[in-house]
Amino acid sequence: MSTIDVTRDRKTSTATTAGRDVIYRTRGRGHGEVFRLMSPSDLGEQLKPFVFLDSFGGVMSEFAASGGMHPHSGIGTVTVFTRGDVHFDDPEAGSGYIGYGGVEWMRAGGGVWHGKELSSGKSERIHGFQLWLSLPAELELAPVDSQYVEASDMHQVGPAYVIVGTHGGVTSPVRAPAGVNYLLVTLAPGQRWDYTPPPGHTVGWLALSKGSLAGSASASNGELLIFSEDDGMIALQGGPDGAIFVLGSAIPSPHELHLGYYSVHASAEGLVTGERNIQVLKEQLFSLGNRQRASGSTPIYRG
Repeated sequence: MSTIDVTRDRKTSTATTAGRDVIYRTRGRGHGEVFRLMSPSDLGEQLKPFVFLDSFGGVMSEFAASGGMHPHSGIGTVTVFTRGDVHFDDPEAGSGYIGYGGVEWMRAGGGVWHGKELSSGKSERIHGFQLWLSLPAELELAPVDSQYVEASDMHQVGPAYVIVGTHGGVTSPVRAPAGVNYLLVTLAPGQRWDYTPPPGHTVGWLALSKGSLAGSASASNGELLIFSEDDGMIALQGGPDGAIFVLGSAIPSPHELHLGYYSVHASAEGLVTGERNIQVLKEQLFSLGNRQRASGSTPIYRG
């Protein structure tokens, strides 16, 4: 497994009142408005339980038309939108719109097929992030659990929506594993904001969707920053045009990553079981034919 050394710029001192140091930055790889910022075989190995991050943008109807049903197991997926919105329509979850501050959460666990549960919303163009979390051993083969939470049902603390975890005394409704925080933040031009992670959250990073950051953690649109491995605060300041970004912090995962094509597991045995379940689900799914709903979406297939 190839990895990227994110320690080469680390300073020997721990965090100070100025906040944690930026030790690595990248723009990932991609083209147009779709970029892979983190993969399980590179930065995900250092940032686990955060193992995958895509920044995507474009016309939602084109995404919906080109995207196909595909499987996952062993992970949780978290999808947020920084611009525009999408429509969801699922027999088990109802229907509605996910825009800025809302979230689609899916615990793939023992195996699932998805990829067409979202369709065009009220806006033509969208931008967002899809994040994968590696699940702990006790959940890597758990039953599938999915949620679509609109912004009106999410909690906001200052400039941050609490997408996953607990921050500022409030807890997200998303049923994600403990020990992980994931925030969606907007800073006005020049606005200062200090994020103090819970104890033990030595993994810390952010990815910028729009605008820029000034100060010691300066960044421009499209960059992913990784912070030093301590649980001190992260000090941030909006640039001249403000900033919209996602920020993650977590207790490091103790598990080695076991990688399949669409799956990440905490154990080799879990990966074998998850991929076997995926194959069984594939045979069942394709026997059902076209399941597209009137909205244009196709529900998640949980078996």
